Amino acid sequence: QVQLVESGGGSVQAGGSLRLSCAVSGYTYSRRCMGWFRQAPGMEREGVAVIERDGSTTYADSVKGRFTISQDNAKNTLYLQMNSLKPEETAMYYCAAQSSRYLTCSMQRLTFDYWGQGTQVTVSS
Repeated sequence: QVQLVESGGGSVQAGGSLRLSCAVSGYTYSRRCMGWFRQAPGMEREGVAVIERDGSTTYADSVKGRFTISQDNAKNTLYLQMNSLKPEETAMYYCAAQSSRYLTCSMQRLTFDYWGQGTQVTVSS
């Protein structure tokens, strides 16, 4: 059973940084695609970044150059380093993983089968 547990959220002032972590267990698919999504109140959940087993990454245009997704396979942990945070990025941030039935790794929310419970990020102005 795949389990994803996020941590590292909190409150920060605009321009600040946070690093989110996602502890992964039970995820053994040979083709691995994981990502971070976020959802603000009243808004749809949107993709932030995804990463494949070989380290290939894709980012939302709004976070390019400020956020970095990475993974430590030895520790079974996914990370999201967020710099220069903006108030409009206040949201619940979710870790997610695809099952093996999908052939491409992209930020299409509906292609992710496994989700964590989320961690809140609040950016004040």
